Amino acid sequence: MRSSQTVQRTRQTLSQKLPPAVWNWSGGYIGGHLGGGYGRTSFSNPYGPSIYGDVVDTPVLLAGGQVGYNWQKNGWVFGVELDASGAVSDGTNTCLAASGFVVSANCKAGPNVFATGTGRVGYAFGALGRTLAYLKGGVAWQNNRGDVVNKFEGGAPQEKTHFDYGRLGGVIGLGVEQALTSAWSVNVEYDYLHFGGPSVATPPTVQNPPFAILPANITSLSSSYHIERSG
Repeated sequence: MRSSQTVQRTRQTLSQKLPPAVWNWSGGYIGGHLGGGYGRTSFSNPYGPSIYGDVVDTPVLLAGGQVGYNWQKNGWVFGVELDASGAVSDGTNTCLAASGFVVSANCKAGPNVFATGTGRVGYAFGALGRTLAYLKGGVAWQNNRGDVVNKFEGGAPQEKTHFDYGRLGGVIGLGVEQALTSAWSVNVEYDYLHFGGPSVATPPTVQNPPFAILPANITSLSSSYHIERSG
């Protein structure tokens, strides 16, 4: 028989020889995020090339949540993720200024919702593999809304049109995530989102000289965003 002190010393020796468990990223997760950035919505001009304007800068603040699942093979981590964000964004600029003889407009735009579905691939490194660097890419969806409002029309009421549409696009991104405990991690991520746009109505406008009423037409929109978020 061995004394309790001998057993205790043996256990301490074994515990000192055993390496600490390497972190594993496999499994499901859910979380939240905050972020911000800027975007641009471009308007095509149905009356000809614009002499200026047609691009609306839209600062963006957003908050939302994400859910996903990871699989780890050695140091490589593969995953899928869904996220949705509410956004606060608004911008305005001159548009439809084909010449100094056509009453131009103010174009307003701003997204209020983003959602993405992406695949992720990353590599775990650092102390016990608790740091994960990753790339992501997939599909994105936005809801964009705004107005096309004619400028001063010689005392007549300002004609305007409104748009509010959802649109599919794409997203690519990269990020770094750090495990803090067995249940919590934090990450910082950059995403680039791009959306082709639908055709939306423009109001009728005035040309002078020669005086003419230019009928309602359509403009095609496209938009892109650079977003940084922390989760």
